Amino acid sequence: MIADVRKTAEQKMTKSLESLKSDLGKVRTGRAHPGILDHVMVEYYGNPAAINQVANVTLMDARTIAVQPFEAKMVGAVEKAIRDADLGLNPSSQGSMIRVPMPALTEERRRDLIKVVKTEGENAKVAVRNVRRDANEQLKRLLKDKAISEDDERRAQEDIQKLTDKFIAEVDKALVAKEADLMAV
Repeated sequence: MIADVRKTAEQKMTKSLESLKSDLGKVRTGRAHPGILDHVMVEYYGNPAAINQVANVTLMDARTIAVQPFEAKMVGAVEKAIRDADLGLNPSSQGSMIRVPMPALTEERRRDLIKVVKTEGENAKVAVRNVRRDANEQLKRLLKDKAISEDDERRAQEDIQKLTDKFIAEVDKALVAKEADLMAV
């Protein structure tokens, strides 16, 4: 029973960390990477579709993303979707290819993005702590139902706390890496 509680808590904490890393990947730095466009949705025959399902997204150089729609008539829709995605990008089409230059980040914009990153990190830490709280409540319920002893409950809570500390450290490490990436010119 205790192992199940720990396993569930670890899985949920892992999901919180993965979610944070996914969110941090969407915060753009000055360099281009195709992952920036992952969450852009394109209107494809009346249905929303992810951009990588209707086009080939690659890097032309360090500051330019190339988007090649699979169908020539999709160029306008893909270009409009990128422009409307609120990423601060201004794509331009050249025939069947769309170039997406990455504008250089100003110092002020970098500071704003760091605030966004810190907020995301704090949300991830809160999620991890909520998982800890839920796990501890489950352990207390098991103790109350006399399914486990007080010693087992205390040891399990210490184990859950060590797990929590480990994941909070991972969140901090991801934040430090992203901040360094944002401040690199």
